[in-house]
Amino acid sequence: MDLEKHPAAPAPAPAPAAAELRASDADRDRIAQILADAMAEGRLSSEEHSERLDSLYAVKTVGGLEELVRDLPAPGTGGTPPAYAAAPGPGGPVETVVAVCSSSARKGRWRPAALTRAVSVMGDITIDLTEAVFEQQVTEINVTCVLGNVEVFVPENVTLRGYGSGVLGNFEVRGEGRGETDPQAPVVIVRGFALLGNIEARPKLGARLVDLANKLRKRLDG
Repeated sequence: MDLEKHPAAPAPAPAPAAAELRASDADRDRIAQILADAMAEGRLSSEEHSERLDSLYAVKTVGGLEELVRDLPAPGTGGTPPAYAAAPGPGGPVETVVAVCSSSARKGRWRPAALTRAVSVMGDITIDLTEAVFEQQVTEINVTCVLGNVEVFVPENVTLRGYGSGVLGNFEVRGEGRGETDPQAPVVIVRGFALLGNIEARPKLGARLVDLANKLRKRLDG
């Protein structure tokens, strides 16, 4: 009989609480939908929506995201219908724009997807939203630029937000937090990474979207 004493195996570390888990893209999409609905219903001002949207991409945990919408109803639980459809979660419409040693552009009267992925490798990409027909409150553009150039143009009264960086390159978003943005206008988020390249997003002077919510409601009502 083995009478030698063996140390007890260490107890497994307890699993982190749900609120302490790292937030995923799907979690952020869900919170962005609640914020978009709340602004369209008049529960949040455009300034409050902008502040919370900024925090949306800064907080790291699921619990931090839930704090942003603790005082708001979940989507579809009441209130007037939002002027714009909320940004869809994973599996929603995605558009891809690629330029490899070439050029590519999206401009004129077009309908941007909720998510557009732009990839430029020694190429030029122009994404012009000044005449676009927005079908969702939040439109996101994810950009990867290597030895290339990507420009994004938006109307003056659209809320523009940028989150990105550059390595031996440039990532620049102008016109963030402009006080004259229309509270009913879409929100355009540009996220990107530039390596030896240039990513630039800015409002185009003189270009404005007018009566956005009313036009969309008429179209939805038939």
